[in-house]
Amino acid sequence: MGASGWDYVTGYDGDVEAAFATLQARVFQEEYGDDARYRSLEDLYEDEEFMGTEGTHTILDIDRVVATDAPPTRSGIADCGTLRPLALNRVRHHFGTDRPSVEQYEELIAAANEAASHEEHEQSLLGECQMRWTGYYVVLYSGDRPTHLGIFGFSGD
Repeated sequence: MGASGWDYVTGYDGDVEAAFATLQARVFQEEYGDDARYRSLEDLYEDEEFMGTEGTHTILDIDRVVATDAPPTRSGIADCGTLRPLALNRVRHHFGTDRPSVEQYEELIAAANEAASHEEHEQSLLGECQMRWTGYYVVLYSGDRPTHLGIFGFSGD
């Protein structure tokens, strides 16, 4: 099926795992709400054949948040399915600040999706995610208050 990128903006009240769970619940409802095959996220995860070979190509392919901002290791199977914070130096690199806004995030995502070359894409915000089946989050601000998470990553091969 190939690799698929995904990105989201979701509300944030100081608890990354709660924001992640809320986002997953929303995406599950959007993708599978009327599908008799999966009545819950747990049902989806129990379908190991589907999840292990195809996946959803959404945030639902991520099963846990990790605290480290170290990039995932390609040979590290333990890194598959993880969502991690983008390192502060990389946030500053892409946004020019350590308190980016939702609007800045959306602009960088749009620019990355419109990149004319592979090299431009690799240097973009989305290029930070080098390992499939993983993702990153960035805390987004309204003034000095953290209000949202920008979440992006890739699924597939």
